[in-house]
Amino acid sequence: MTILVTRPSPAGEQLVTRLRKLGYNAWHSPLIEFSPGRDLAGLPAQLQALRADDFVFALSQHAVRYADPVLARSGTCWPPHLTYYAIGRTTALALHQASARHVTYPPARETSETLLQLPGLQNVSGKRALLLRGNGGRELLGKTLTERGAQVTYCECYQRREVHYDGLEQSRHWQQVGIDKLVITSGEMLQRIYTLVPDYYRASWLLSCQVIVVSERLAEQARQLGWRDIRVADNADNDALVRALQ
Repeated sequence: MTILVTRPSPAGEQLVTRLRKLGYNAWHSPLIEFSPGRDLAGLPAQLQALRADDFVFALSQHAVRYADPVLARSGTCWPPHLTYYAIGRTTALALHQASARHVTYPPARETSETLLQLPGLQNVSGKRALLLRGNGGRELLGKTLTERGAQVTYCECYQRREVHYDGLEQSRHWQQVGIDKLVITSGEMLQRIYTLVPDYYRASWLLSCQVIVVSERLAEQARQLGWRDIRVADNADNDALVRALQ
């Protein structure tokens, strides 16, 4: 078994290190990288404009990683009178460590669907909700909160950018080193590797690999692209991915 981890640094590097310590042959080829988002400068003012018991949602740990230094430099704290939510456990821990605030997150999968099932988000009419996120991404959370009566605003805390590879050369290398399992943690990265790999290697190698994904939605996307050997991890953090690979 030889594993290709495609998730960005630092989580991707950390996962590969753990897998190698467990005796697995693992490679790290991140498909996207991150840079500061366009809305960061306005974040302190956005937070200060929220009223008591309004909502802040951290949609990834990367949003927290870019947001917190901006607040520190501006002398702004994470306001104590707000209600904080995170998309999952890892992001909640990052936000709690940065803010020292209580952060609520869904106990099951790290998806917008499970987050929206939480009891505190059923009656949000009249509330303001600030979503800390990257560029692009799914609109389900913001759309649903708006439908439930909340006033939703966004802060682009980071941007995703594709890492450039020579598709033919990289595909030849991946096949030669014996990659037979792919760890894919977003639909964007799944589509990226499918598009990057030329037709010959896609048919002869890529679609024959087992793909480990982090949600049923992503599994269905993989099926539509042609994968048949698909395993769904029970969460999106590295602990869950290690369990799925064992």
